[in-house]
Amino acid sequence: MLIRTITYEDNLAVKQIIQQSLKTRGFDLPGTAYFDPQLDDLTSYYAAIPHAAYWVLEIEGEIVGGVGIAPWKNTVCELQKLYLTDAVQGRGYSKILMNQALSFAAQHYRACYLETLKKLSVACRLYEKYGFQSLDRPLPESEHTAMDIWYWREF
Repeated sequence: MLIRTITYEDNLAVKQIIQQSLKTRGFDLPGTAYFDPQLDDLTSYYAAIPHAAYWVLEIEGEIVGGVGIAPWKNTVCELQKLYLTDAVQGRGYSKILMNQALSFAAQHYRACYLETLKKLSVACRLYEKYGFQSLDRPLPESEHTAMDIWYWREF
């Protein structure tokens, strides 16, 4: 198992993991990450933003997931695009990705925000185990309008 920064060669695999995960759950809808324009080149997207990063999880040479951190506003970041292939879910890999992302975020930000769907109850429990508290509404200027639960955590 290897966690590393995304490279250009990883872009297609990560896009496919994100879109397949959303599609199999019926969330391939406008207002979700499924239609994010940066999915075609996450490497360039994250590289162009100060204090942002995207990591991939590689097992036996295959990309099986990833997670990102990017600034929201001022001293707040957003945890973005935490996805794993169905084949590796339930093995603790999301915790490894969370540790990577939150360790990085704590070095650069005072708080972290994320958006998800209530129907993704396993993901919601994971976020809550990491100290995220649910919010009543999204932060202003949220782009993922289909999300129905929002979380906040201070460092």
